[in-house]
Amino acid sequence: MNPTDTIFLKLQELRASFAAQLPEKIQEIETHWNAVLSGDTTAGTLKTLHLLAHKLTGSGATFGFSAVSAAARVLEEALQGILENGATPTTEYLDLVTQHVSMLKYATTMPDKVNDIATTTPIQDSATAMADETANQLIFIIDDEEPFTRDLALKVSHSGYTVRFFLDLASFKEGMKHARPAAIIMDMMLPDGNGADAIAEMRDKDNLAQPVIFLSANGDFQMRLKAIRCGGYAYFTKPMDINALVDTLDKATTHQKVKPYRVLVIDDSPSLAMLYSHTLKAVGMITETISDPMAIMDTLASFAPELILMDVYMPNCNGLELAAVLRQQEKYVSIPIVFLSGETDLDKQLNAMQLGGDDFLVKPIQPDHLISAVTTRTSRYRILRSLMKRDSLTGLYNHTTTTEYLNHALELARRRKTPLVFAMIDLDRFKSVNDTYGHAAGDRVIKSLTRLLQQRLRKTDIIGRYGGEEFAAVLVDADIDNAYKILEKIHVDFSQLHQECEGVAFTSTFSCGIAAFPTYDNPISLKYAADKAMYEAKRAGRNRVVIADPASK
Repeated sequence: MNPTDTIFLKLQELRASFAAQLPEKIQEIETHWNAVLSGDTTAGTLKTLHLLAHKLTGSGATFGFSAVSAAARVLEEALQGILENGATPTTEYLDLVTQHVSMLKYATTMPDKVNDIATTTPIQDSATAMADETANQLIFIIDDEEPFTRDLALKVSHSGYTVRFFLDLASFKEGMKHARPAAIIMDMMLPDGNGADAIAEMRDKDNLAQPVIFLSANGDFQMRLKAIRCGGYAYFTKPMDINALVDTLDKATTHQKVKPYRVLVIDDSPSLAMLYSHTLKAVGMITETISDPMAIMDTLASFAPELILMDVYMPNCNGLELAAVLRQQEKYVSIPIVFLSGETDLDKQLNAMQLGGDDFLVKPIQPDHLISAVTTRTSRYRILRSLMKRDSLTGLYNHTTTTEYLNHALELARRRKTPLVFAMIDLDRFKSVNDTYGHAAGDRVIKSLTRLLQQRLRKTDIIGRYGGEEFAAVLVDADIDNAYKILEKIHVDFSQLHQECEGVAFTSTFSCGIAAFPTYDNPISLKYAADKAMYEAKRAGRNRVVIADPASK
């Protein structure tokens, strides 16, 4: 055996050894992170966790596990942000890091992507690690029409996914032995079998759990029924709308973690308040209790409840009076108030409702009834609040809400002495798109940009539809250079997305202006500078990102 072969075999042994140890390394990271989630945010625990992620960043790439290395780097940088900040991490940040830990675990199932069509990872540093979940999700496409399949794979990859394609069932089944995709796009009729039959068999024998989107030239009822019976997630007939397909893919692969409901319990009996509190906590809600109704204002501001559960008969200030006081204040008008009382007189119950209550529960109340009433009211409150705060087409924050969050983020950045970047984004020649292809096509362009921004920016960043074809983004804890790199990459990728209208393909672009705090130290100057830079991008030829020039302030 020549020396080259010997070295190769040794490397293979080392790689196999590293692969065998990976589950233990990931388990160690998960154990330490669970300790943090349980309240252990001491520097020692965080430093140990950071060191474990750091080691995996280097060793993963060394032994050929590029996906593991990339995911570990994102986790390492997020943990570095906690260590540098020094303060107790927020719930949102803890959720974000939890997602990074999950992404790292998922990356261990992904082999080296030699022949994959992959998107480029956004430029990141410790201050601006992007939570680009979709770009780390692998999609399998199975279709025997090679030109069509290559084109579809390219279009799906432009939407932020990593894609592998197969031309027959045999190669797909072999591919499934080496990686588990987040979703599968499969043609119904393939040279070596029926796609629906193959999926049904794999669900039965291999516990296949991934969502499957079926494609077919035939849209008759029997074919659709066959797809449904094998657990198909969706069914598209060729030629299909690529934007609709990617929208469906987004829904199939996005697992939104529902934030716990926040409930404020007010009862002059501490024991009863604690009983209700523990009942709601048992199903994952977050609660705060008050036994003195006169102390409610400070708690409302600090706790920000989504529902108030209060007794009717309390000393100093009864529940009806308290509800009336709250309903006089605009910011508390919409918060649901559920009364608790032993009062059985229907007239008095109705009177309580007229004074601002949303529901009346008679004591003693069964735990299941309490949980059901609180869940129903809080869920409805979230929906109504979302409708008031978000744009109906995109689901992004509307102009008013974006401005409110910008003001809040700016105050936070000022207190913490951290950077912040505000971006104004405007679709180029959008009127021409509407005039040429119709408003439905224009809406799809807007939604495709929305999707890209949501994929490439962090969950902690604020994205809003400012009006019409104009968007705004607040990149918190981000400096101007990294923000520029990220938005430059987004603008390039967006310009390469294929938009379609009745079989006609076209592309769209946007112009973007960005300005940074503390160079611009208030909301008005920040917005004005970003807007001015955006129009400078328009004058310079469009389809570009321009940084606001402080010299022109």
